[in-house]
Amino acid sequence: MRIIAGSYRSRKLVAPPGLATRPTSDRLRETLFNVLAPRIEGAAFLDLYAGSGAVGIEALSRGAARVDFVERAPAALAVLRANLTKLGVTAGFRIHNTSAGRFLRAHKAGEGFDLIFLDPPYDAAEEYAMTLGLLGGDSAGSLVTGALIVAEHRRKQRLEDQYGGLRRMRLLEQGDAALNFYAARPAVSLEPFSAR
Repeated sequence: MRIIAGSYRSRKLVAPPGLATRPTSDRLRETLFNVLAPRIEGAAFLDLYAGSGAVGIEALSRGAARVDFVERAPAALAVLRANLTKLGVTAGFRIHNTSAGRFLRAHKAGEGFDLIFLDPPYDAAEEYAMTLGLLGGDSAGSLVTGALIVAEHRRKQRLEDQYGGLRRMRLLEQGDAALNFYAARPAVSLEPFSAR
């Protein structure tokens, strides 16, 4: 894995050993950030199920104002911290050693996020419904006006068009993976972009 663009461009990252954590591929990360590019500068970014931290670190590299990493697996947390240390990142982030659900339920209203990325283990299908349900309902205070939520999942798995106040705005499929883009307000627009 490597950082695609920005201040840490081409720097290599490591992933936790084993199959429990499946990092977002470089190619899919590039597709994701091509879509997010107009919104990333100065954004508050939430990386749920952060794993190695590759997506959140990419956001920092591209100019996000702050990134909150949420991860509870000890091996993944160790690699996430090692990746930040290796890159010399000392500010602009917080690491939360907890589950995504617990983080969202405890998150303070008024400290919202512009962009939220979630990538639970593909086999934990219930995590998608739980997390997107929280973001579309009780934890909607975690979102700023116009916030965008992106869920990475296995291509053959289908997510709902709507979770509470969240509505799907776009679906991109690439290889075995897919990205679903949700917004709390349907007025949010996404520039056309095709996954190659």
